[in-house]
Amino acid sequence: MSSVVVLDNGGGLCKAGFAGDRDPTAVVPNCLGRSGASKRWLVADQLLAPDSDVTSVSIRRPLDRGYLVNPDLQREVWDRILRSLLRADPAHSSLLLVEPLFNPPSVQRATDELIFEDFGFQSLCVADPPSLIHLYEASRRPCLSQYCCSLVVDCGFSFTHAAPVLHNFTLNYGVRRLDLGGKALTNYLKELVSYRSVNVMDETLIIDHAKEQLCFVSLDVPRDLELARKSGEDNPFRCTYVLPDGVTHTKGYVKDMEEARRYLSLPSQSTINQSVANEELDCQENAKRPEARRQIDLTKNEFSLTNERFLVPEMIFHPSDLGMNQAGLAECIVRAVQSCHPQLHPQLFESIILTGGSTLFPQFRERLERELRPLVRDDYKVKVATQEDPILGVWRGGSLLASGPDFESMCVTKLEYEEIGSARSRRRFSR
Repeated sequence: MSSVVVLDNGGGLCKAGFAGDRDPTAVVPNCLGRSGASKRWLVADQLLAPDSDVTSVSIRRPLDRGYLVNPDLQREVWDRILRSLLRADPAHSSLLLVEPLFNPPSVQRATDELIFEDFGFQSLCVADPPSLIHLYEASRRPCLSQYCCSLVVDCGFSFTHAAPVLHNFTLNYGVRRLDLGGKALTNYLKELVSYRSVNVMDETLIIDHAKEQLCFVSLDVPRDLELARKSGEDNPFRCTYVLPDGVTHTKGYVKDMEEARRYLSLPSQSTINQSVANEELDCQENAKRPEARRQIDLTKNEFSLTNERFLVPEMIFHPSDLGMNQAGLAECIVRAVQSCHPQLHPQLFESIILTGGSTLFPQFRERLERELRPLVRDDYKVKVATQEDPILGVWRGGSLLASGPDFESMCVTKLEYEEIGSARSRRRFSR
């Protein structure tokens, strides 16, 4: 019996597994990496090994700005995933591939050659992320099934999309794109740290980890900028990140996580709950500890972050502040909704779904709701929902689709591809 492999081929992470499973078998970097001290290129999961050296790693990615540019590199990554991690036989398997919106025909042809000619899959089905997010969330939330539509905001590695979905079909004419994603945020943080403290322009994986651990979205930027100018204990944002030394530890880490979470206890925030209050008490106890722990250790390679922690995610909401001629995320969402039929507007504003790794920043949803409310009519409700796992949401939707009874009829077989070619066979997936 043939199996169905579900592959969410993202620009940053590649999620792969089998249809019907709740979670993917493999979640690995979609790249190859090599440290300066080694001649061997590490592929996908090898970069995550505990003994792997991530210092000054040279990275080669098969995707650029979300689209395939190097099929040879992609073949290496997929081969590692399929043969070593999934242990799947493509000749006896079907493939559900998640592709980015508006994939150019030349990229589609290169992808089909990889799938049918290099790996020899039995059949192929292609889906886009917004439709899979809607499908998965509709299976979990009855209110979404009642509206039959939603607005999916996908803040991914390469870019951000605001895409209206109706009856599991993405309305392509309503999609709005913001050329900012996790990669741009990491690059911006590298520039800030390199300018202010230590040169980390070659430390992509390390700074990416620092961004995920320490950055957050500010609910009051002017106030936080003033607080970030203070010194010592009066600055709730100051924290230290320790770089790997290659001897005692091979990965970077946050020096004091309690110190890094002090911003959550700022009194003017309306989102404080009991758990945050407990963290405040812990931080007060931590303040009584020796002051030397909070000081920069000059014998170690480490750096401090203050306002960088919230200025980096601020790019998504106000890219014009950095000289980018693009609208912010809230305006992007409003434009996507306004491009649809007026009868859909109230339902779309009431069913906004956040997905993608960049939505994991603390306070992201609250800030987006505050930005949206002044731009939306007073008689419309604004509801922004986050997925239980924004990184795996697309894959879970693909797993649900591939395990349905109609999946086989949605596929293009290898025989059809050989008879009519890529362009004609792809019409089955066009909207």
